[in-house]
Amino acid sequence: MHHIVTVQDAVTAFADFMEPTGAELDAIEQEMPLILAEVDLLDAQIITLDRTPTELDARRLRRSRRRVLAERAALANRTATAPAGGAA
Repeated sequence: MHHIVTVQDAVTAFADFMEPTGAELDAIEQEMPLILAEVDLLDAQIITLDRTPTELDARRLRRSRRRVLAERAALANRTATAPAGGAA
């Protein structure tokens, strides 16, 4: 026997207290340049899905990959030099 349930539980399961914390928002803000670089890379890859990449497409892909790598390195350097919380 299959039980029929309402969607109301799924909709109200995310109450106001389940919002991201300030620390989570700060982490997202810190990662935003990398996220945007990855979105640009994904856009460049999507453009080349249904056609043979032109020289311009190839340049855009290389530039996007380099930007993603640069942002990953910058994020790693920022998090490596950030002081750990707790100890004074």
